[in-house]
Amino acid sequence: MGYSVGIIGGGAAGLTAAIAAAGRGAQVTLIERNDRPGKKLLATGNGKCNLGNENLSLDKYYTGHPDFLEGCLKRFGTAETKAFFTGIGLMLKSKNGYLYPVSEQASAVLDVLRYEAKALEVTFVTGCKAEEIEISPGDRKCVRGGGEIFSFDRVILACGGSAAPKTGSDGSGYLLAQRLGHSIIPTVPALVQLKCRENYLKSVSGVRTDALVTVLRRGKVQARERGELQLTDYGVSGIPVFQLSRVVNYILKEEREVELVIDFLPDETRESFETVCGDRAFLQKNRTVEEFFTGMLHKKLMMLFIRLAGLKATEPVAAADRKKVRRVYELCRHWKLQVTGSNSYDNAQVCAGGVPLDELTEQLESKKASGIYLAGEMLDVDGKCGGYNLQWAWCSGYLAGSAAAGDDRRMEKDMRENEGTDSCSESIR
Repeated sequence: MGYSVGIIGGGAAGLTAAIAAAGRGAQVTLIERNDRPGKKLLATGNGKCNLGNENLSLDKYYTGHPDFLEGCLKRFGTAETKAFFTGIGLMLKSKNGYLYPVSEQASAVLDVLRYEAKALEVTFVTGCKAEEIEISPGDRKCVRGGGEIFSFDRVILACGGSAAPKTGSDGSGYLLAQRLGHSIIPTVPALVQLKCRENYLKSVSGVRTDALVTVLRRGKVQARERGELQLTDYGVSGIPVFQLSRVVNYILKEEREVELVIDFLPDETRESFETVCGDRAFLQKNRTVEEFFTGMLHKKLMMLFIRLAGLKATEPVAAADRKKVRRVYELCRHWKLQVTGSNSYDNAQVCAGGVPLDELTEQLESKKASGIYLAGEMLDVDGKCGGYNLQWAWCSGYLAGSAAAGDDRRMEKDMRENEGTDSCSESIR
């Protein structure tokens, strides 16, 4: 008979941990606060579930301990993720390196995880929020929740972070970890939209366009990303903004505002722009300013930049102030926005911060409490868009579940030492 393993949290990491542990002979009980596991998983990738990426590398992640993370990803990377899902019956496909189920349905990913867990006789306890964990003098892990007390040899915390609290990830897992002696790196929303001070953004709301976005802190470059930018009535969104949001939010913990510089013509040089403008001015000297700039950028953006440069859209371009015309170019290349905040955890895809990796062993076992393992988003690891956060969930869940199941020699030793020791009910009350 194997170890009894309790898993708190039925998300991506928790389900993977359950399968890994049960597959190695452990008696697994998964405790989930929602009425069913995997609720957040259903929303990933707009319901298509981008579950991994063939271009996996350390620079796709943020963490305070990259060497630790690299070791985990080497043991369970993209190849292992593909083998794991193929092994439990999910057909996969790659779209430019992005891994999806062939059906492009997140529900299919959740279904095969549930089917495999059921086949391995994992016990699901749903509608039960774990409120407390204590370790008895006999080294039993006692979990209290939903008016019940559960007793395990090992426990895996896979409670998620603070992102998307409507799916059950409300950050309560951090409190459980703290009570066991862990520290928590302050969390912020990541992969989330940013709010800006400029009121005129309403005039360009809905515009989507390629851009290079740079984060400045007191004039110094902190990070930059390129991709499709989306302008909203309150700020900015889109992939490059999501990638930069965690950097911005950590700066905003210390500064009132952060500056974004947006380049809508990242492939153009000043010389090429001035040549185009010179040719246009010669060939189109009878046109208005609006007509002159037509087609350079989205019309809403060009009209805004013409206005911000102090030009009138209807004035003849031949009579326009050359400095103001050059100002339009500067706005196309260096449009500055003042970021005042971001949308909340309700809108965030992931949470940055959490339990530091150096408080765990290589097996993801707690150094603060023996027999407690941690996995998933509650750890100080967050990835960029592209399936990297789910890759971390599968990776950490599998490693923690495998380790918690234990090896035969350690299990026999633990059971001899704990024979006849006190029960959880006596310890936790």
